[in-house]
Amino acid sequence: MTDLSVLTARWRMVLAGLVFLLFAIPALAIPSKKQPVRKKTAVTSKTTKAVVKTAAATKRAPAVASKKRALARTRTGRAGTVSGGPWKEPTFADSTKGDDIAGEDLTIRQAAVNALGPYNGSVVVADPKTGRILTIVNQKLALGSGFQPCSTIKLVCALAGLHEGVVDRETQIRLGRRTTIDLTTALATSNNYYFAKVGEQLGFEKVHSYAKQLGLGERAGLGIDGESPGSLTEAPPKFGGVGMMTSFGEGIQLTALQLASLLSTIANGGTMYHLQYPRSTDELRRFQPRVKRQLDFGNEIPEIKPGMMGAVEFGTARRAHYDPNEPILGKTGTCTDRATPTHLGWFGSFNEVGNNKLVVVVLLTGGKAVNGPVAAQIAGGVYKNLSGQQFFAAGRSLAPKAIASPND
Repeated sequence: MTDLSVLTARWRMVLAGLVFLLFAIPALAIPSKKQPVRKKTAVTSKTTKAVVKTAAATKRAPAVASKKRALARTRTGRAGTVSGGPWKEPTFADSTKGDDIAGEDLTIRQAAVNALGPYNGSVVVADPKTGRILTIVNQKLALGSGFQPCSTIKLVCALAGLHEGVVDRETQIRLGRRTTIDLTTALATSNNYYFAKVGEQLGFEKVHSYAKQLGLGERAGLGIDGESPGSLTEAPPKFGGVGMMTSFGEGIQLTALQLASLLSTIANGGTMYHLQYPRSTDELRRFQPRVKRQLDFGNEIPEIKPGMMGAVEFGTARRAHYDPNEPILGKTGTCTDRATPTHLGWFGSFNEVGNNKLVVVVLLTGGKAVNGPVAAQIAGGVYKNLSGQQFFAAGRSLAPKAIASPND
């Protein structure tokens, strides 16, 4: 009895030990995974303000973006500069304000005003066979001190380069290791490097001489009140030298009338007329063309015409194109006039339709939206508006059906 009790007690102890080992060993082998204690962020008044501020900014973001877009569409910013750049001239304005239309051809003026629309700019239309100005929209701008001619100066450089034998129409100038360009393509696409190289080969003295021959730095008109002569530098420009002069017009202030005179000379084959602006029926009746000078560019002008036509067909002035049967030839210009400062859009042009050629010059001032292609589009609109009225029809005289009298 005693032995059995002892045995039973021993077995109980063994069983208890086994049970202990079964639970104790796994616990010793596998360390317990304690969950990290998260520190609670103390909510202070500063934190609350930051959260509220962030939420408010997020909520205001669409409204702020909308205001920025609205400001970008305005004419000028708060600091008096045009949105998109350091320019101070507005892109849009009433360009007819203050004009005296006495003596103008009303049909041509209306076509020009309609084409210009809301832009801040000037349109000059002239007869290249006589030098008569038919209309000036925004006379104050057209007759003023002038602006940098931008790429329209390339016409002067092209004529000078051809006349001096520096280039001909087929001359290729290398732009890169595998790229070359000729005069026609350079004019059509307004390639700056090409004309900078031609200018450098000509040298400043010759560039200056040809610019003077072609009317830069002198009044284009005869007895036109308020007309400025513009300006022509007497030394290579400090900014970029002669290369910038022949590619961007650096060192030159050009008026819309001077560009109209230059385009008239090219259109008629080399005769530079004094531009005249008859202001009454009597002045128109007594009007006689007055030659300023006869220029010896008879061989060179036909060489630049393909490039001027190419500008409208496939180049920088494509927006001017409206009818393949009524071709337009021209040259665009886009740059910033730092003296003003304003962004500029130029286009000087003439058409080749029957006997009624017209020279149309567009000058735009303003901000980022202003450029040569836009100016070309406006000039194209002038030609198109007149074409729709059969203005260029064969047998039609440029003598106006109606002119504005001084009392109008």
